[in-house]
Amino acid sequence: MFEGEALGLGAMYETRTIRVPRPFKVGALPTGGSYIIMEFIEFGSSRGNQSVFGKKLAEMHKAGKSGKGFGFDVDNTIGSTPQINKWTSNWIEFYAEHRLGYQLKLALDQYGDSTIYQRGHRLMKNLAPLFEGVNVEPCLLHGDLWSGNISSDKNGEPVILDPACYYGHNEAEFGMSWCAGFGGSFYNSYFEVMPKQPGFEKRRDLYMLYHYLNHYNLFGSGYRSSALSIIDDYLRMLKV
Repeated sequence: MFEGEALGLGAMYETRTIRVPRPFKVGALPTGGSYIIMEFIEFGSSRGNQSVFGKKLAEMHKAGKSGKGFGFDVDNTIGSTPQINKWTSNWIEFYAEHRLGYQLKLALDQYGDSTIYQRGHRLMKNLAPLFEGVNVEPCLLHGDLWSGNISSDKNGEPVILDPACYYGHNEAEFGMSWCAGFGGSFYNSYFEVMPKQPGFEKRRDLYMLYHYLNHYNLFGSGYRSSALSIIDDYLRMLKV
């Protein structure tokens, strides 16, 4: 887990865009357990300026490119759930199999939830219409961007931490927006650097679905209805 975190922090740090704690060392403790050593950042009193945050995050997405396709050099974790980052050349295939498919299989194994598994698989096989006219480039993503992982330093500059990094569609970064508090000024500044792509609004819930499924698998049935309603809405929209 710490190795994945350190590699993610390092990749974000190397873009020289948004501030992240620079990782220094990861290792095993002689008494058992592990450690990670990273830069100490003194936080400011607020989350900082939303407009500046949007601009800096977009700059990271623009700078952090991959020549290997979609994925990451190591698997890591989203919360405590394994996140599979096998390099894949096609985004729809990557997102269907290694994001939605993995979580749906967990729900089947953990809860015996064949309903969400079967409906989710119908959606997985029919994602292409949501991406018509869109050229998806692999961008470096933080991967778990909710309010607990967003802060600012004492100068008010935005800081992000505790990532689940991989290279993916930049829009997937907003999958945790339901508990991140991104405002209008954030999105306006973001889209000035990374222009909004056609169909952005109709893909928004697709990227939230991954995180709702993960919350279902981590925290229980309270998140099931949100995940299932997103799946059902897409099945109706796509007429499948």
